[in-house]
Amino acid sequence: MDEAGFRQYLAEHKLEPEEIEQSLELMRNFDAFLSESGADSANPTKEDVEAFSISLQQAQLNSLENYYALIRYGRFIKNQTIAVGAIELVDGAEAFDNLYAKLGQQYGDALRDEIFQGIELPALGSPNASKPGITYLVMERLDRMLGRENSKQLLKDCLRSLQDAYYLADRQKYLECRDLDEFLERKGNDYIIFLESLMDEGQLYFTQEITPEVIAYVESHPEIRQGVREGNILYETKIPCQTKQFLAETDEQQKRYAYCHCPWVRESLRSGRSDISPLFCNCSAGFHKRYWEVVLGQPLRAEVLETVLKGDERCRFAIDLSPVLAAQTDKLSV
Repeated sequence: MDEAGFRQYLAEHKLEPEEIEQSLELMRNFDAFLSESGADSANPTKEDVEAFSISLQQAQLNSLENYYALIRYGRFIKNQTIAVGAIELVDGAEAFDNLYAKLGQQYGDALRDEIFQGIELPALGSPNASKPGITYLVMERLDRMLGRENSKQLLKDCLRSLQDAYYLADRQKYLECRDLDEFLERKGNDYIIFLESLMDEGQLYFTQEITPEVIAYVESHPEIRQGVREGNILYETKIPCQTKQFLAETDEQQKRYAYCHCPWVRESLRSGRSDISPLFCNCSAGFHKRYWEVVLGQPLRAEVLETVLKGDERCRFAIDLSPVLAAQTDKLSV
């Protein structure tokens, strides 16, 4: 390991000295783990990263900080397998802890405990293959014990921990625009510029490689590029999780697998149509809604229109802008 180079990389990313030392120690342990397990330390596989994660769990070292260190190390040495493997181990990990808490707050501990009876949530850093079974069971119980509409309401604000700070820069851009339509055009242009910069620098967009074909696909789908407003409704379609793979696939089931982002669902699509209730996709609608609530400064409602979880070719949402248009007619063109 190039310790001096990695140390400088971490310092350039504004880590504190103590965090830098912890990151270096973790990477020494990772190198030692690969060597002791007989893995190719120059080209570790996703399975090697998952095996190292299990060793962190066993040593009670499976903290978010350690996974972030692994992600940074992968990016530093330009090893996408390490970076993507580590991201996938922690992405959305908070979702079911948040669901557990929301159930208790809204329906009481007794019902929450009944819904989660016999369920042990996977430890941080567990492979995503361990998650769909839990999702299926919890959603089946929610649907049966709460009913479809109450379950939808429970999920509608997203189970991710999304901070306003993530979106404040776009809030400022919106305030600088004449109306929502101008902002949408600016948002789309900025998105393409951002994707092009990632491609030019050889960087990943979350866990996916950006190619000219990926950018052309986004450009040709305005609901992905920036969203499309029709009257009071904003339509948004998710970019596929792995667009390059999605475009190359000819098998429809594998295209859906390449499309899905959700770590609690995705692996259920690998070998066939999932049995998990598409109700769970209201969490994803809430993810999209949250961005617009911060940017526009208003609570909103979102609806799932299509989802690969129920066999559709894409994940598509409708966000109702009526409260914004009613309250800010001087700001928005209608």
